[in-house]
Amino acid sequence: MNWGTKLVIGMLCFMSFIIVLGILMFNSKDDALVDKDYYEKGLEYDKDYNRKEQVKTDDAAPEITVLSDEMRITFKAAAQGELKLIRNSDQRMDKKTAIKTDGANQVKPSLKGISKGRWKIILSWMTDGKAYLNEQEITVL
Repeated sequence: MNWGTKLVIGMLCFMSFIIVLGILMFNSKDDALVDKDYYEKGLEYDKDYNRKEQVKTDDAAPEITVLSDEMRITFKAAAQGELKLIRNSDQRMDKKTAIKTDGANQVKPSLKGISKGRWKIILSWMTDGKAYLNEQEITVL
């Protein structure tokens, strides 16, 4: 066997490898880290940025405490809005809940059925006619 034959065999093996990778890529499931509505989120970016800056301006960041079976979110004033729990590793585990504070300006969402690990919390709420948005990372134990 001369060097030309070895070169052709090597090229055929490499081309077969690339073809197999291409087939696997097309048959793979969707990536959980890619949003399906990324275009709409891009259009809403300015609004979200302004709401995040409003939290800094008014010093309205809520205090989040994670307990064994519940989470305690304490706001500076009465609030009403939405809580999103996002699991980066699996989009199917994401949760969305409407929130409204009690007399002590607290919300106590249950953590039952929530897997242990790192979660991203996105709080979107209204207080006194002002819109706020806050994102934090927590660890559920």
